Amino acid sequence: MSTERFVVAASDFPVYDFSAYDVSEATRSPGGLDVAEALTAAARELHESPTPGATLDTAVRLAVRLLPGAEHAGVCELEHGEARRALAWTDDLVRDAEVPELPHWERLWTSPVVRVADSVGAEGEGQELRSVLSMRLRADKRRLTVLTAYSREPGAFDETAARLGRLFTAHVSLALNSVTVREQLTEAMHTRDLIGQATGILMERLEIDAQAAFDSLVRASQRENVKLRDLARRIVGATEN
Repeated sequence: MSTERFVVAASDFPVYDFSAYDVSEATRSPGGLDVAEALTAAARELHESPTPGATLDTAVRLAVRLLPGAEHAGVCELEHGEARRALAWTDDLVRDAEVPELPHWERLWTSPVVRVADSVGAEGEGQELRSVLSMRLRADKRRLTVLTAYSREPGAFDETAARLGRLFTAHVSLALNSVTVREQLTEAMHTRDLIGQATGILMERLEIDAQAAFDSLVRASQRENVKLRDLARRIVGATEN
């Protein structure tokens, strides 16, 4: 089972007094919800997502709603020496924007948040999404998962947006970790059931006990260089057909 976790260290988040700015404008929430309430509502919605993909789709939608200045958002995966892969986006403009090279991508390996005030000039003419705010969701030695907010206006993201974005990405990371663990547990239970069924079939066919049937399954898996769960699925599927 994979142990990959989506975690942002708590030490990455400095204490900040959000009372210094217009909360209702910053969160764009109906009824003037304060930041804590808006983040709580966002966290609840993130944790209701059934899969990692759905969690990321929810995250980009909420990023546009929560982050001051954000008009579009996307999540991409970066690997050393490899092309980036778009995982979620609010629209096709963002999906395409995840592809061009921007100098700030490299800075994300050492910094949890990177802002670009105006992408025009750094990469030439014709950039439709001029302001960029990128925040790491997870990082290891070879891979980054990054949530990025965009604006068509230059200088759209200030320090307030960056700090609020880091708080938001902490909630996204926790939700991703939670749904990933749920998926892994579900898969583990399904795999155990498959192996149990295949063992039972071999017991009946070969007239052997459970341990001998399981050992036979393991030997066949090693001999054929096939994962145990895939071999078990094949045996169960053949019996059902």
